[in-house]
Amino acid sequence: MMVRFTSLVLVLLALCICRTFGQTCEGNCGNKLNSCSCQPTCTSLKNCCTDYKEYCVEILPYSGSCFGGTDFIVLDASFSNSSQIVCRFNNNVSTAGYVDDNTRGHCISPLLYQTGWVPLHISSDNGITFSRVGTWLSVHAGKLDSRLKAMMVNSTQWQYYGTPNVGGTLEMTWNISLVRAKSVNIELWGYRETGEPYSDYWQGEWKYLYSLAKNQPNNGSFRFLPEPAENSFSNWELGSLRISSSDNPDGTWNVQAVWTEDHALAWHLEKKFRQNSEAWALEKCLAWDQLEKKLPNFLTEIIDCPCTLAQARADTGRFHTDYGCDIEKGSVCTYHPGSVHCVRAIQASPKYAAGQQCCYDSTGAQVLTADSIGGSTPDRAHDWGSPPYKRPPRIPGQSHWVYDVLSFYYCCLWSDNCHYYFKHRPSSDCRRYKSPSSAVVFGDPHFITFDGVNYSFNGKGEYTLVTSAEKKLTIQGRTEALNGNTINATKLSAVAMYEAFSDVIEVRLVSGQNSLEVLQNQKTLSFTEQSWMDLHGVFVFSPTSTNVTVMFPTGAGVEVRLREGIMTTTVLLPEEFKDFTIGLLGKMNGDARDDLVLSNGELVQNTSDPEELFKFGASWAVSNNSSLFTYDSEYLLDTYYNASKHDPSFIPVFSIPDSPDDPLASQASKICFGEGSEFCRYDILVGRSPTMGNVTRASFQNHISLVHDLQPVISCGWLSPPSNGKKEGTTYLQGASVQLSCNNGYDLKGSAVRVCQENGQWSGEETSCVVPSTDKHK
Repeated sequence: MMVRFTSLVLVLLALCICRTFGQTCEGNCGNKLNSCSCQPTCTSLKNCCTDYKEYCVEILPYSGSCFGGTDFIVLDASFSNSSQIVCRFNNNVSTAGYVDDNTRGHCISPLLYQTGWVPLHISSDNGITFSRVGTWLSVHAGKLDSRLKAMMVNSTQWQYYGTPNVGGTLEMTWNISLVRAKSVNIELWGYRETGEPYSDYWQGEWKYLYSLAKNQPNNGSFRFLPEPAENSFSNWELGSLRISSSDNPDGTWNVQAVWTEDHALAWHLEKKFRQNSEAWALEKCLAWDQLEKKLPNFLTEIIDCPCTLAQARADTGRFHTDYGCDIEKGSVCTYHPGSVHCVRAIQASPKYAAGQQCCYDSTGAQVLTADSIGGSTPDRAHDWGSPPYKRPPRIPGQSHWVYDVLSFYYCCLWSDNCHYYFKHRPSSDCRRYKSPSSAVVFGDPHFITFDGVNYSFNGKGEYTLVTSAEKKLTIQGRTEALNGNTINATKLSAVAMYEAFSDVIEVRLVSGQNSLEVLQNQKTLSFTEQSWMDLHGVFVFSPTSTNVTVMFPTGAGVEVRLREGIMTTTVLLPEEFKDFTIGLLGKMNGDARDDLVLSNGELVQNTSDPEELFKFGASWAVSNNSSLFTYDSEYLLDTYYNASKHDPSFIPVFSIPDSPDDPLASQASKICFGEGSEFCRYDILVGRSPTMGNVTRASFQNHISLVHDLQPVISCGWLSPPSNGKKEGTTYLQGASVQLSCNNGYDLKGSAVRVCQENGQWSGEETSCVVPSTDKHK
């Protein structure tokens, strides 16, 4: 007890000294003061104000479900047993915290109608002042790690409960450490949206409905036999179960809890549903059909689907894997039978916040709803929500459930009336899809521009890779000397980027480790808890410490991959950037002749002259005023901030040595072959590294494969079977053929086989099935 008291006295003394000299971080987080700093870089630079960690707080865990209920610790800040903690999220939602037996402060995350980083302010005087500042990451319930939510055992049974041959006892399980209690209550919470759609009165509402059980042992498991809901609770068709301490009154908001995923509440619907689920669902389907006819048409403003699975997986700036149908995780495609992989458009549509989903079969062809219940379907509300969130149709997950998923249950899963659903959610074919263009920086370092120009530039400094004034996108690259200036060649060590008013994202090598570090506005992001982050004006995905993908609202994507300590950076830009880019990656316009232009507008005359290319690269050095990079070490300050952005004293080796006596010559001959071999040879014979040569060869080949995958594909569009007939073939790309035939009793008129032609038109004549004519004179 004495040790704890002494520590508290020392902290209070430090705070007093800070305030006396005007050096406190209270109210100054993110700022640099006269004699110390409250910026995120201060820890590395060792110039933090002494109370930095007290007021600019870190928390653990830093993320949890947007449904709330996560208990997290406020690290390093000092509290006393008498502290009355209140935690305020997003400046408008407060929860009660507490101090544990070790005088550590805790907060409980609230139910939020948004995802992404949320401002956090912490009070220790019961809400009078909020002196401590941090951030909280609110996560889409579907993207949350399964270990952090209650699991519905056999979830299909839950969501089909009451339909023919589905009944019995339901079971759920959870990690008991997520609820600090000996006994728990099991509560049902419902979600609905009220008010006229697309009006100012459109609101989302989570509400406590009733408890399934109280004072249950917190043993991590609960079984029950569902009963039809009473007292109009059956009107709530979407919801989630919450497990929380029995010490809380029923339905208490924002307490420590663990939730199931939101789901269709088939198991609690009225008796009428159980008596004839198909008739009940058809009635709901027809009502939804009438509602859709009154709502605005969102289909015209959503992005078209890629034509092939290869395109969909390559276009990482605009499409991302749908976690409900992922080929990397076994293709468990519950809502898209017959598909092996689906992607979603990353950005919601601008006006209606709608989403696009594209699904593909094992041949790589797009699956269309006109052919299969497992086809691609657009969404009135994007599943992942969209900024500014908080209100329909932008509420993550729930808006999508209300307008796109429950209706799928009504029309397709609980009854056989999918034609109603697909009338309003038809697959987008790919006739309007335009592939992005790609450029890459790899090796030590080599460049391939958007229009396919290959060259090397071994300057040491910080340079503009791509900038577009019209699209407000800037991507910069930093290079450093190989092996600490012992070799006259360089490699990419960091890239930094932003678009319009987005956060600045930097991805850089971690010194001495084979991993990447991601910074948001100069602050390191941790991906230990979440691989996907919704940031301000940008999304970042980092499934491993060596893979980072950055996605911007324009559809621009940046992939950073680390292999054997060597960074490869790929930039993907959609067609809207055509004619609007300059920098080391060239002018994206389909014309390779004008790619290499100095920053002053002068065209490189001899693209095979390495010294002229070096002059070209040097011209794209950034300035301190325009730099997006973080300088949080003495090395970075001395080497890049307080020095020339292009080191004029660093003269690289311009040409590949040709010495048969070189001990690496034979390895270079074995490793480097085919197109791009000169890059591989340079990295082995100049960089003195067969490993780097291997990585360079692989990076070059990966880029060639990417360009191939993104090649434009001709589609003739969906071809319908003739009335009173059928068709064979569901692929509609150039070269594909479709066979058409008639039912018994009908004659085929037109073409029996039609082929998709290079001009995007089907060959032959339109096919129909007609009743055979009879000759009355016979």
